Amino acid sequence: MTSDFEEFYQGTRHRLAAFLYALTGDVGEAQDVAQEAYARAWQHWSRVASYEDPEAWVRMVGYRLAMNVWRKATNRFRAYRRHGTSRDVDPPGETTVLVRAALRDLPDNERLVVVLHYLLDLPVAEISRQTGAPVNTVKTRLARGRRRLASLMNLDLAEEESRA
Repeated sequence: MTSDFEEFYQGTRHRLAAFLYALTGDVGEAQDVAQEAYARAWQHWSRVASYEDPEAWVRMVGYRLAMNVWRKATNRFRAYRRHGTSRDVDPPGETTVLVRAALRDLPDNERLVVVLHYLLDLPVAEISRQTGAPVNTVKTRLARGRRRLASLMNLDLAEEESRA
């Protein structure tokens, strides 16, 4: 079965790719659609191989897939014309960039608990349950994470905690 399909693929792939490129006008899209069409042929090869013209079957599958892509693109374009684009979003502020950079420098386990606690507002017990880490470990990671963030962001931790 494998050698039959391989021979079929080798003998038809250039024609199918050219056909799909002519339909889509995009080499990458044509290759993606051809790959999906051949994958479907492979899945049903025992049946497809018995057809009078297996290449026609793969060609029609490729055509339908390409038309689905075209239809979806047309629907997106219509939605865009009807609703327009979303309002422009302001770039991230200096503080956001600073926090993101500092978070990236934390060890993974500290970053996880800091984000869960401060961004998702999860209590320590819930973080413990979700991560499988003991409560005291979560507390330790939070404390270390806070200290490292303060250091990375050049903040006075005592001043920050007095504001909270």
